[in-house]
Amino acid sequence: MTCTGCENKLIRTLKAQPTISNIKTSLVLCRAEFDYSCDPQDLPTLIQTIQKRTGFTTEQIASTSSTRALEVTTSMAGKMLQMSAPVGVTQVVKVMNDSVRVLYDPHIIGARDVMASYETCSPTLASEPKDPALTAGAKHIRMLLLRTVVSSLLTIPVLVMAWAPLPAHPTAYAISSLVLATLVQVAIAGPFYSNAFKSLFFSGLIETDLLVVLSTTTAYIYSIVAFAYEMVGRPLQGGSFFETSTLLVTLIMFGQLASALARQRAVAALSLRSLQQSTATIVTTHPDGKTSEETIDARLLQYDDTFRVLPDSTIITDGRVLSGTSAVDESMMTGESVPVEKSAGDDVLAGTRNGPGSLLVRVARLPGENTISDIADMVDDARFSRARIQGLVDRVCTWFVPAVLVLAVITLVVWILVGVYVRKESRGNAVVRAVTYAIAVLAISCPCAIGLAVPMVVLVASGVAARLGLVFKAATTIEVAREVTHAVFDKTGTLTTGQLEVAQAEIVQEVVADTSLKTSSAILALVSVSKHPVARAIAARLNQEGEVAASQVSNVEEITSKGVQGTFAGKLLQGGNAKWLDLEAHPSVRPLLDAGFTTFCVTYNNALLAAFALSDSIRPEVPTLLSTLAKRNVKVSILSGDHAAAVHHVASALDIPSERVRAGCLPADKAAYIRSLQAYGARVLFCGDGTNDSVALAQADVGVHMSSDAAAGAGAGAAASAAADAVLIRPSLDGVGALLGLSDAVRRRIMLNFAWAAVYNTVAILFAAGAFVNARIAPAYAGLGEIVSVLPVVLIAMQLKWYAA
Repeated sequence: MTCTGCENKLIRTLKAQPTISNIKTSLVLCRAEFDYSCDPQDLPTLIQTIQKRTGFTTEQIASTSSTRALEVTTSMAGKMLQMSAPVGVTQVVKVMNDSVRVLYDPHIIGARDVMASYETCSPTLASEPKDPALTAGAKHIRMLLLRTVVSSLLTIPVLVMAWAPLPAHPTAYAISSLVLATLVQVAIAGPFYSNAFKSLFFSGLIETDLLVVLSTTTAYIYSIVAFAYEMVGRPLQGGSFFETSTLLVTLIMFGQLASALARQRAVAALSLRSLQQSTATIVTTHPDGKTSEETIDARLLQYDDTFRVLPDSTIITDGRVLSGTSAVDESMMTGESVPVEKSAGDDVLAGTRNGPGSLLVRVARLPGENTISDIADMVDDARFSRARIQGLVDRVCTWFVPAVLVLAVITLVVWILVGVYVRKESRGNAVVRAVTYAIAVLAISCPCAIGLAVPMVVLVASGVAARLGLVFKAATTIEVAREVTHAVFDKTGTLTTGQLEVAQAEIVQEVVADTSLKTSSAILALVSVSKHPVARAIAARLNQEGEVAASQVSNVEEITSKGVQGTFAGKLLQGGNAKWLDLEAHPSVRPLLDAGFTTFCVTYNNALLAAFALSDSIRPEVPTLLSTLAKRNVKVSILSGDHAAAVHHVASALDIPSERVRAGCLPADKAAYIRSLQAYGARVLFCGDGTNDSVALAQADVGVHMSSDAAAGAGAGAAASAAADAVLIRPSLDGVGALLGLSDAVRRRIMLNFAWAAVYNTVAILFAAGAFVNARIAPAYAGLGEIVSVLPVVLIAMQLKWYAA
């Protein structure tokens, strides 16, 4: 699908099928979802019907089912189909000569057990399937690129022969133009014919394709007739103009290629599933009590498998820890950069990042139906929610096409009457003259200027946005941004830097017990060995104060998920969280916890020496951004997975009312809050930096992902970026203000382009129709009108290059 006309055609086709209900379509994803009430085996017939009536290439990419599919390759596919299926296998289907898809219930039989059941057929796992939407999009782009290049190569010689001051060889030029124009009309413009007529006859829609077909075909056929008359020595008054049909087809191909590239970038939202790791290390316990480890394809995991999570690796799927301790970075779900302690009995989530310890985990959910899949599915659901402003250009063209057809017919009839009854010409000459006027109207009024009004501006705006540290994925993003009424921000890593800083430091004892060793010097000796964000923040603070790590502290070691410890004067010196040190009720620590701070306590021989309160710092550009939003009457909200006290502390510092602050939010909660605003007609911009923000980014009218130094690894950042409509490529919120301002500038230039297109088409059609005395546009020069109409559009768009936020 390339426009709203295509989407409407698909919707009408689906609605005409009595077995289909609950239709949802996405122009961005080029997908449709619906409920199908007949036998699944009849689905291929339905797909063929859709292809026939729409002209689209379609395929089934997903279905709702309790079963899972395992695709294998084998040289004995026929034998595999004839074998009796083991319990739990519901269907075995031959995909290709050497490829078989096995459907099975994973609660009854596991993937490795399925493979073992067909061991005599020597099955092997097929290569991991690529996303069908991305694969189809890439294939479509390659096809459009080839057609555009070929069309350009065929058109350029025709233009040169028509317009360049070449030596007079009219017959040779005419024959060459005929051959080249025929190739363009048949090989390049062929799909336009199919799409136009299928839309007209099956869906009753008059699309832009029909105007392309009529104008290029009329010009082409008339040129053939004129060529034939010229060959017999009776040239017609207008001559041939093959350049009109070839140039028009080439310009349209350029436009479709640009549209396809933009859509392919938007489809990258599905890359959320790329967070799923492809291999897993399973641990098997044998009857003799010994264990063995084996690395397998993640698709072969089964329920109750035990797998090992190595230090600094990504957790393969949802599960429960059986043994081991570690600190797991769960910012994918919570948005908070502080790792969470994990030990036996705790649950872990797919896609989160393990810390320094090793974990033994039992599978709770299989890849493909785990947390990663849940988030990706919610993103898909949000993408299917339709915006109110879509396809303005196509709606204009919908009315434009019939109007031009009517004007062409009126022009034909009027000039026949004028020629016969006013100018007293023969009927033959009058008809020929009238046809040239009608062709000129059709050719010169092709809506290229209207079609380029938006993409040309967006093309230039994308370059300007990149210079301002902003990348947006679709034209709708930059169009809708100016209409934002609510701006919703994640807290950690978005409004704040995501880098912990010491907010308070309470030194209970200036020196360690009865010694002369300074407490701060001993603390620096402890934290210097750790790379934990809390330890690094405290070390940075003490180094800034000029402290030197005490050499008297020895045997320093890091205790995973708890803190650090060492010895001094034969006694234990410890630093870590209040829970580990049993200080949660201490009068010097409790207020820090109640205030929502992250705490780090230091004890010597179980006596408190110091307590540190750590917090994020607000980004320096935030006050300026909030001032800009206030001038635009944009209301601001904060959503965060952090503790309420910490979130309200930031909100208070930024003068954001408490009723627009939400704490402890899960991904679904953020999306629900945005939907509640949208239900009252609000246009919502959401800005976040983590994978946990992906659902909200997709739900918002404008989702903005900000690259952050605190992002939880490349995977998390890539996931949020994929779900967003726009990406701030620098960790700065200045890009949000730039997005809104640039949206205003884009809107103004789009309106100027539409105004020019309207003026051009009105004046050009009047000239082409011969409405002015002794002034007309001959069909031979009607193709030049494309350049005249498009050039101002390009110049107006290029003015954006001088835009400054």
